[in-house]
Amino acid sequence: MIGNWVRLSLLPLLLAAGLTACESGAVQPGIVSTSAATPGAANGSLAAVGGSGRVVSINEISLRGAGGGSGNGGLIGGMAGAAGGAALGAASSGYSVAGMLVGALLGAVGGAIAGSIIDGDSGAGRGIEVVVQRDNGQKVTVAQRDDGDVQLGDRVRIVQDRQGVAKVVRDGS
Repeated sequence: MIGNWVRLSLLPLLLAAGLTACESGAVQPGIVSTSAATPGAANGSLAAVGGSGRVVSINEISLRGAGGGSGNGGLIGGMAGAAGGAALGAASSGYSVAGMLVGALLGAVGGAIAGSIIDGDSGAGRGIEVVVQRDNGQKVTVAQRDDGDVQLGDRVRIVQDRQGVAKVVRDGS
């Protein structure tokens, strides 16, 4: 009986994890990669923050975490929905295992959807991947929100925003 309950309780959790995996193609904002032109600069290194250069490429991407949330809303919502749905399903069906399973499945799906919507402000959205050729020859690729400020060929600086995430901004000097 307990072994069946464990198997049945894992199904909604796997379903919730699967629903949130759809967002995994999005790129996290910040430095995506750097070329090895500067000694000691590894991929994603914050050593690439600072300095100036010229935009040599801009590509549209799916950007995750643009609003500052965790991006785990679907998984958290799915787990909470599965637990609540299992309790409600079992109680409304006279505490049957079938009622608990149906409630858990519906709760996992509903919770994952609701969690993704709630976390949607920080979920995947439209962004750009900007490749900057720095003055020292190094190429730095930065993923960020597309605010329309940066254009191909612009003179730019790589800075950190308030959360410490690298961003490319037009050089005003």
